[in-house]
Amino acid sequence: MKGATGHIVLFDGSCNLCAGTVQFIIKRDPRGQFSFASLQSASGKALLRQHAHAADSPGSVVLLSCGKIFLASDAVLRIFRQFSGPWRFLSFFLIIPRPIRDFFYRLIARYRFRLFGARAVCMYSLPGWEGRFLE
Repeated sequence: MKGATGHIVLFDGSCNLCAGTVQFIIKRDPRGQFSFASLQSASGKALLRQHAHAADSPGSVVLLSCGKIFLASDAVLRIFRQFSGPWRFLSFFLIIPRPIRDFFYRLIARYRFRLFGARAVCMYSLPGWEGRFLE
């Protein structure tokens, strides 16, 4: 299972913030270099197992790229690195030590349902995006 160029984003399918993140990526990825799977899906769990990472990952966004797994702030900032234009410059924050970046990432992740809510419908059902999602 690979994305178009090896970039697969795993996300929490019940999280509005995560769903918004997927929408954000798709809108800025006209070449379709990213594929997606929810962490709760069979594909998502299999990919995490393949990369020796717990299938019940508490992280809300995971990036699989070039055979490596990136978690938390590393995942988000490496996604930005793949964009063109001004969004790419946000990957500059990779120079900040990971413990500091991940502290803020975990803080947002901990309260994401309270701040952004949950969703009952998974992103797979949105018209025009079906080919971007692994089953």
